[in-house]
Amino acid sequence: MSFTARHDSEGAEAAVEVLDRLETFRAELERIFAVTPGEVAVVLHSHDLQLALAHPWMPLARAVSAPAARRYFAGWFAKGEIHALAPHVLAGRASRVPGSREALELAPLHEYAHLVLGLNNASLPPPFSPRSFARYLRWAWLCEGAATHFCGQTRYLRPALVRRLKEGAAPAFPPVARDALLLGGTIFTLLERGAGTTACVTLASTLDPAGPRAAIERAFSRPVEEVEEDWREYLEGLLA
Repeated sequence: MSFTARHDSEGAEAAVEVLDRLETFRAELERIFAVTPGEVAVVLHSHDLQLALAHPWMPLARAVSAPAARRYFAGWFAKGEIHALAPHVLAGRASRVPGSREALELAPLHEYAHLVLGLNNASLPPPFSPRSFARYLRWAWLCEGAATHFCGQTRYLRPALVRRLKEGAAPAFPPVARDALLLGGTIFTLLERGAGTTACVTLASTLDPAGPRAAIERAFSRPVEEVEEDWREYLEGLLA
């Protein structure tokens, strides 16, 4: 009803499954967001190169991300359309780590979540331009974190998140663009536990003019230093 697909001829059956899953996801988001986009084109690519050529912003976003996150950049979004690797390509891309395949299978939903966020928050892309991409990088923890959270990827990314924590320096708070895909969703996880889904929707729907830390303080109704302390304890628990 809300989506149409473009895909290779041999991928018709898999494309129908993707569209069915997207319809269900749209119905879920429709209950919590003010508006959700319909008439969305879903382009399923058979090769990484096709996806990169279709959306040059995606390779840039992947390049600035931590190594543990890069395999999960499996799609991108634009006004009225989402692009993702075809299901069989996503399956081949998954690692042997538990949750990797499940996280990648959610790539089309992740990109649709971006369209919902952009429709409900005029400060977020799409469309993309040098200015909006710079804003995306500054608020990447919110852009990617919200998309990851609402599509259900966060729990499946835990092994990759643990790898990131073991391989690099302690992450900044809120996470910088390098860590946004893996760590951004954890902020929304903590917020949902403490204040509920509506608080997560409100955080995702507005960019605070005072900056990211002010946005977090407002969302949690607590000093940002306390939120950061709880967040770091949460990450330590994941490592344990």
